[in-house]
Amino acid sequence: MLNNLFIVLLNALSHLSWSALYRISDGLSWLIFNVVGYRKKVIWQNLRNSFPDKNDQQLQPIAKAFYRHFTDLIVETLKLRRASAQEVQERLVGNTSVIDDLYARGKSAVFVLGHRGNWELANLFASATFKHECIVVYKPLSNPTFEEWFRQMRTRFGGTMVPMREIYSELLTPRTRPYLLFLVNDQSPNPKSAYWTRFLHQDTGVYRGVESIARKYELPVVYADLRRDEERRGHYWLDITPITEHPEEVPLNGVLEKQITILERDIIKQPGNWLWSHKRWKHQRPAKLQPEQLLEVRQDRE
Repeated sequence: MLNNLFIVLLNALSHLSWSALYRISDGLSWLIFNVVGYRKKVIWQNLRNSFPDKNDQQLQPIAKAFYRHFTDLIVETLKLRRASAQEVQERLVGNTSVIDDLYARGKSAVFVLGHRGNWELANLFASATFKHECIVVYKPLSNPTFEEWFRQMRTRFGGTMVPMREIYSELLTPRTRPYLLFLVNDQSPNPKSAYWTRFLHQDTGVYRGVESIARKYELPVVYADLRRDEERRGHYWLDITPITEHPEEVPLNGVLEKQITILERDIIKQPGNWLWSHKRWKHQRPAKLQPEQLLEVRQDRE
């Protein structure tokens, strides 16, 4: 009963204007971070470790930008429940010629993102804009009521949601057009199976799914960054970077290394636009790593 009442509230809020929702975001930001103190210890530990050359006074603007960004994501997601395709496309703008070219050549691809910008907006933008079939890999919510609410929001323009455990069988399904497989891979993976590298001055495990899937199905890989428009609240720029057309020719974990390097660069350029509240570094690097957890080093041969 309580879940249903909350869904009614969410749907009612989705009818509000963008400007009204951003006023709510400002209030939420103050309440969540100044009063409740939501994950402030995690946020500040992540910031201090990631920017060891900055003191707390220098980190304060980054934290403040993140607080507003975090609550903007909440209200924007509510609005996306009803936003038109035109509204979505007006709020995420960028050069999509890389994707258009892949489609023209009949190629499917892995489309990888980090937790930058509004990834829910990116999901809807993709299914409303690209000619590919859009398949989004995700982790289902444990609450069936909220799982259904998010599923309806995420599939409004024809996208397909597939749990990670089902993705390999899903990709064996015959299709009538090329697909884009969307993966967000900057969470905290199992340390015993992760690829390990240095990221933001810290030993960091990276999910290997992007590379494993790309190699198994011989898929090109592209990386997308969602850069916040500093002049227009709720608007983002889409920057798409090809990683490789032939993952099987890249050294093992080379796809991940290139992608995580670009992600780090993008975070440094606009640090308030990343999910600092996530416990990204909760696992320690194992003392002994298997070959598949390391970057393969190839020596050129005459």
